[in-house]
Amino acid sequence: MKARPSLCSNVPHSDHPSKLLSNGSLDVLVFLPDAKDGYYRSTRFDWSGVVGCASLNGHRFFGEWFNDYDPLKNDSITGPVEEFRTDGGPIGRTGPKGTFFVPQGAIGYDDAKPGDPFLKPGVGVLRKVDNAPYQFGFPYPIVDTGKWTVRAKRHSILFRQVLRGPNGYAYVYEKELKLDKKNSVMTLEHRLKNIGQKTIDTNVYDHDFFMLDGKPVGPGMVVHFAFEPKPVDPLGEAARIEGKDLKFVDWLGPHKGVSGYLTGYSDKASDYDFTVEDTDTKVAVRQTSDRPLSRLYFWSTRSTICPEGYIHLSIPPQKTGRWKIRYQFTAP
Repeated sequence: MKARPSLCSNVPHSDHPSKLLSNGSLDVLVFLPDAKDGYYRSTRFDWSGVVGCASLNGHRFFGEWFNDYDPLKNDSITGPVEEFRTDGGPIGRTGPKGTFFVPQGAIGYDDAKPGDPFLKPGVGVLRKVDNAPYQFGFPYPIVDTGKWTVRAKRHSILFRQVLRGPNGYAYVYEKELKLDKKNSVMTLEHRLKNIGQKTIDTNVYDHDFFMLDGKPVGPGMVVHFAFEPKPVDPLGEAARIEGKDLKFVDWLGPHKGVSGYLTGYSDKASDYDFTVEDTDTKVAVRQTSDRPLSRLYFWSTRSTICPEGYIHLSIPPQKTGRWKIRYQFTAP
């Protein structure tokens, strides 16, 4: 009997270290962290759990949404990638609990002097270069990536990073990417153990970079929320809010995107629930979590749709923070 061909068996730049997982219907290609040869080696996103492709019933859900690939470029990355950020200054708007803060910093950055180290979980220890505010897109020099280990099985991969960082910060970070054995579900289970002397206070979000069959973003694409989203500022003319849905009403282009902070969610984990759907093909992916939203940013270009749900973590020394993200894929 011939093996079932996979759409994920041959993707761009698949010569980097990777592992193809499958439960018989859902296939997921995962790039592995590697400081020398890894698909992603920049300083913004967590190096673990980078999904280059997910396919189901002949349909794809992720891919290269950007034009030019460079492993050292901060946005040259695919899949439901994650980034850790600390709170910055207030944006001066009213959220569900009053004025809220934009997650735009990094652990230890504000206290560091130029030349001093600071922390970026999932990446490692970086070096501050000047007195400018932290910029997530700047390629800060990497001082230490910690020790990565990877344990792969047929349906899962366990990533582990051990880092003893600067100024009393240290952690053991584990992420397990798992496929359900029967259903078209992928789960990210996280454990962040604080083995240092200072509390780790940060926010983490999944950027997602959804691409439904690589179709351009426009009419027919809808994002369903579990609550009625309320834009803090205008999102752009190419989309509108109708009840609990964000609907694209025009095609996105080089100077026509959709982005902005959304409020309207509660402090219940059940509000961390959104589905991106192509209503023409019924291809969709639903994202949920066992933790409540702390922020919600929405960003989309003509090639990708990204609901960015933030989770707040405050982990005292010798304690462990845990959270799960679940992706359910649908394709006719």
